Order: sequence, then structure tokens, then C-alpha cells
Amino acid sequence: MRKLKFLCAALFVGVFAVALCGGGTGKAAAATDEYYLGGMTAGFSLSAGGAEIVGFSEIEDESGRHKPAEEAGLKIGDTICALNGIQIKKIGDLGAALEVCGGRSVVLLVKRSGETAEATVTPVKDKKSGKYKLGVLIRDTLSGIGTVTYIRKGDLRFGALGHAVCDDDKTNLEIAEKSVYLCSVIGVNKGKRGRAGELRGLFMNDKTIASAETVCDVGLYGTFSAGYDFSACECVEAASVKEATIGSAYIYSTIDGVTPQKYEIAIAKVDADQADHKNFVVKVTDKRLIEETGGIVQGMSGSPIVQNGKLIGAITHVFINDPTRGYGIAIENMLGN
Repeated sequence: MRKLKFLCAALFVGVFAVALCGGGTGKAAAATDEYYLGGMTAGFSLSAGGAEIVGFSEIEDESGRHKPAEEAGLKIGDTICALNGIQIKKIGDLGAALEVCGGRSVVLLVKRSGETAEATVTPVKDKKSGKYKLGVLIRDTLSGIGTVTYIRKGDLRFGALGHAVCDDDKTNLEIAEKSVYLCSVIGVNKGKRGRAGELRGLFMNDKTIASAETVCDVGLYGTFSAGYDFSACECVEAASVKEATIGSAYIYSTIDGVTPQKYEIAIAKVDADQADHKNFVVKVTDKRLIEETGGIVQGMSGSPIVQNGKLIGAITHVFINDPTRGYGIAIENMLGN
């Protein structure tokens, strides 16, 4: 998820929804495991699960200008999964399948809002290029940034985000590129009541820090590079949500550059049995963080929560009506316990 890119982290924070997953860490955590605290922002790419329509364009042939896909009822946000039974995973697949059709009408399998349907479209032969086109602007990957929660000291397995990448129907995403890049935070859109803020980050493509392997409903998992410098990372043990208490705690987040900082929060509620992993309600009390970001913003998902010197969870969601408050997931739900 590549060339240098500026991007906002809107994909990788939740506002209210988070779902259940087995964790994807590869093995259950042992009682004696130690973890490097994360807090650094990382960038990665996920497959859109097909060719996602992000816009429409006109195609000109000898008879005039046409928008075949739009005229057939397709909408922005639809994902083209197959054409005449040929699976579409990336942009090139769609172009190749269209050439095979020779201008005949094609049947598209389209996913919209979690449902699938078929649409019949007649491609138009572009006057300039001579290629058959549907008149769609598409993408096959989703890129964004999120926060690394922990790196297990023994095998360098990491977990990040703490929730599903998208809060819509895109829950079955796959890794599009295994490389995970360090991101430099270059700005913050401050959170306000009624509007979530966000971090603005720059992929540092010369700084590959990990390899992504699994994405699921509680985050992104993989293995950190053995060459990563952990000398500045604090090493702690993990604690059960049953050890968490109402009161003072800390989060580690990066809101400028590449270096995580420690910020004060208060845990306002602990719910070990919350079905959708909203195990904590937290409130940001650190004046520095409130001044810079307004509280919790998009891109901070995965920020580790530490209480009494132990890793107990991660930030996942912000309250849209109060950016100083949000939800957290218990760390054992990320570790696969």
C-alpha cells in the first residue's frame, strides 16, 4: 500500500462499530510473554475484493458519447467481482475480460452494501484507444494508516488497529501488499463535536518495518522486521481485562513525525463481557493531546492502553459527539485468548 503518498487515515479508525474475530496472531499468548509497546503509525494496502467503482467517465465512439455502466444502473461504491463468470480481483483483470467480449453485452456480478446482484452492460469501443470500456473509474486496493499496538518480543508478531479495517460491508479484505511501511504524521485534522478528526500521514517507502499476513475483525497481524530498532520501545507484560480498574491509565500514540508519545487518559468503564469488544470506555485527560487533536482521531486506532505498567488494551473508536471519549478493546481479544 509503492510510491510516496499523502493520505488521511479515514479507513483505519472506528466511530462506533467493532466485530468479533479470532485474533489472527498465530498462537495463544503465554503468561510470561513480553511485548514491545507500539504507538507508531504504519501504512499498508488491502485488496478491495474486486474493482471498486470510484467514479464514471464518458466514452466516445463514432455515434457519440456514452456512459454504459452508469446508464446500466451501477453506482459509485459498487465492486465488480466478476464479468461473464471471470473473477475480477484487480484492475487488469477487468480490462482483459472486456477484450474477450468483443463488444458484446456482458453480465457483471456486483457487490453493493453487502449484497450481490447481476447487471448487464454493453461495453463501448473507445474511439481513441480502440479498447472496449465500461466508463468506470476503479480502484483495486484500499490504502491507509493505523497504529501498531504491540510486537511480541519472542517472535516479533505484531497486532494493530484493534478493530475491522472498514465499518461497512468490506469485512473480507485481503492483504494486497505484504510490506508495512513506517508513516510520518505530517498533520492533524482536529476532532470536534459531531465530526471525527484524523491524522494525515506520509508513507515512508524506504522504511519497511513489517510484513502483513492477516487482516480480520480485530485488526491487522503479521511479523515485524528483525532489523527494526526496538531500543526506544518499552517492554511490558499483558494483563487481563479483569485486572483493569476505573481510573488513570496511559496511551501511546504518534501525532507528529514518527515517534510515539505517552498521553494520560482515564478509564471510565470496564466491561469484560461486552460482545462486540467495547471493553473500555476511556476519556482523554492529557491537555497536550486535547490541544493538538481534540482527543481521539482517526488513525489512532490501535494505540496501546497501559495501566499499572501492563498492556491492557487498545483504542478502537471515538465518540462522534465527544472526541475526548472513545472505546477500547481488551488486549486478550487481540492476542487470541
